[in-house]
Amino acid sequence: MFNTFLIKYAEIGVKGKNRYLFEDALVQQIKYALKRCEGEFKIRKAQGRIYVDAEGDFDFDETVENLQTVFGIWGICPVVCVEDEGFEHLAGAVVDYVNKVYPDKKKTFKVVARRARKNYPLDTMELNREIGGVLLDAFEELTVDVHNPQIMLYVEIREKIYLYSQIIPGPGGMPVGTNGKAMLLLSGGIDSPVAGYMISKRGVKIDAVYFHAPPYTSERAKQKVVDLARRISYYSGPIYLHIVNFTDIQLAIYEKCPHEELTIIMRRYMMKIAERIAKDTECLGLITGESIGQVASQTMHSLYVTNEVCTLPVYRPCIGLDKQEIVELSEKINTYETSIQPYEDCCTIFVAKHPVTKPNLEHIKRHEEKLNEVIEELLEKALSTKELLIVRPAEEEK
Repeated sequence: MFNTFLIKYAEIGVKGKNRYLFEDALVQQIKYALKRCEGEFKIRKAQGRIYVDAEGDFDFDETVENLQTVFGIWGICPVVCVEDEGFEHLAGAVVDYVNKVYPDKKKTFKVVARRARKNYPLDTMELNREIGGVLLDAFEELTVDVHNPQIMLYVEIREKIYLYSQIIPGPGGMPVGTNGKAMLLLSGGIDSPVAGYMISKRGVKIDAVYFHAPPYTSERAKQKVVDLARRISYYSGPIYLHIVNFTDIQLAIYEKCPHEELTIIMRRYMMKIAERIAKDTECLGLITGESIGQVASQTMHSLYVTNEVCTLPVYRPCIGLDKQEIVELSEKINTYETSIQPYEDCCTIFVAKHPVTKPNLEHIKRHEEKLNEVIEELLEKALSTKELLIVRPAEEEK
C-alpha cells in the first residue's frame, strides 16, 4: 500500500537561509542508509519536504529500520499519494486508506488538513469538515474527537495530495557532517560507544582511536572494539579506526610511576596520542565516554588532571548520565551485548588496586618526569606503527 515516505525533520527547520545545506546533508545521509536495503529508492525535496519513493519491490520494515539510523530525521510517515482529480476522488482515497490501515473502526479520529497549494478550491477548515463528514458517512463506528483522537489523519495538499496517519519516530538530531569532525577514544566498554552515538547525533563526523596492549589484550578484544565501531557506523557513517599499540608505554608507566597513579598517567598519554592523531586528521576535538564520579579516573579532580595535557576541546556527552541511563542507551543502539563480552581492554588490566581519586597535578607531572628518557621514543613508535581500519556497517562489507 505504501510506496512513499514523508520525512519530517525538526531542528533543520529553524536554520533560516542555511536550511538548504542541512536538507542536502540529510538527503545524502538518507541515500547512504538506504544502500543497505533491498530495492531502489528516489529521494527528492519538494516545497520544504523530503520524500523517499520506492521504485519497485522493497521491504517496508527494513526500510524503516534503516531510516531510523539517520540523524536529522524526526519522523517517518508512510504516505499514500493521490492525484488531484477533484474532491470526490480524494474522498474515495481517504475512505480506502482508513479501510485498509484500520481494520478495527471502533476508534476516534480527527482530520488535520494542510493546504500548501492555495489555489485548491477548499480551505483547510472546509477540508477538515468535508473529509470528516465523508468518514462518518462511510464508517458508522468512527467518532470524532478533536482533543485526543486515536487516529490523526493528515491531508496535505501539495503538487499531489498526501494522506498519512502514522508518524514513526526517527532518532532526531542533526545530519552527520554538518558540525565538523572529532576523535572518539573508543574502548571495549559500555560508555564510549554511547558517547560516539550521542556526539554523532549532533551532526559531528567521528573518527576513533583504540589503544591495544598485546599480549595483555587479545585479538578478540580488538575485534570487540571493531564490532562496536561497526554498530556506531550505522548511525555515524564509515569510521576511520586508528589502532595504537600501547603496550610499551603502559609497561614503562607501570615500571617507573606510582601504582596508585597508573590509570591517570596512562589516560594522560592516551589523550596526548589521540590529540596528535586528531590534529593530523583535521578533527576539532576529542570525545570520551567519561561520566563524573563513575570510577576513580572520572572524578572532577581526575578529569582536571587528564584535561591538562590537551589543547583541543574534550567533549564528554555522557558526563551527567548515571550508569543505568548509559546502559539503556547502549541497549537502544545495540552495543550493550558486545560491550559486556569478557575481553579485557588495556586500562582494566593495568588498573591499580587502590587508585588515587584526587590526584594532584604537580605530583603527577613530577612522577611523569621519570619517563623522560624513554617516553618520546615510545610515543613516536606507537604513532608510526598504528593500524588504520575503515569500519562500515556489515551490509556494506559484503
